[in-house]
Amino acid sequence: MIFEFIPVGPLQCNCYILGCEKTREAVVIDPGDEVDLVLPILHKHDLKVKYILSTHSHIDHVGDLEKLKKQTGAQTLLHERDLTLYQNLPVQAAWLGVAVPTMTQIDSFVHEGDNVHFGEHTGEIIFTPGHTPGSLCLHLPGQTSKLFAGDTLFQRSIGRTDLWGGSYTEIMRSIREKLLVLDDKTMVYPGHGPATTIGQEKLLNPFLKDL
Repeated sequence: MIFEFIPVGPLQCNCYILGCEKTREAVVIDPGDEVDLVLPILHKHDLKVKYILSTHSHIDHVGDLEKLKKQTGAQTLLHERDLTLYQNLPVQAAWLGVAVPTMTQIDSFVHEGDNVHFGEHTGEIIFTPGHTPGSLCLHLPGQTSKLFAGDTLFQRSIGRTDLWGGSYTEIMRSIREKLLVLDDKTMVYPGHGPATTIGQEKLLNPFLKDL
């Protein structure tokens, strides 16, 4: 599998590019900003983006959603419970003191257990509310299992829950019941910061000591 990522925007959101080496179909996760840096990666690998998946609707994860969709013609995927947050991008922009991004239509809502197919690869949607009402992760099983965790789980931390729609109770339940049950060797690729593993977070994440 083709796998690249690039931190984008002032908050350095990790934008992930996953592609099939055989069919060149791809998924882009969280194009929050600087789509001009993402497009050369797609061109380098001759990838055709089939889906753009947003793990949640905070502005730093969806700011360039419209631009990437316009450039690639890909379908946009989001959990329905985060639509209101997306529709309120002007409020988010005002709070951060940044320009309001151009918005786009969400093509499909995804839910727990849905599969995202790109070429010979398939990822499964895991619904993990808490950071936002509609936060989700994408899990790619296999010999080297990968979890694209959005802002639910970080290296030695978890997503903040003091913003609109956040819930500490929900995020802890999501992590306990949905993520910590994965194999310890599962690689975790968060929305910000370095990668980790499920096993490392079980041992070393201070927020998970009592789980």
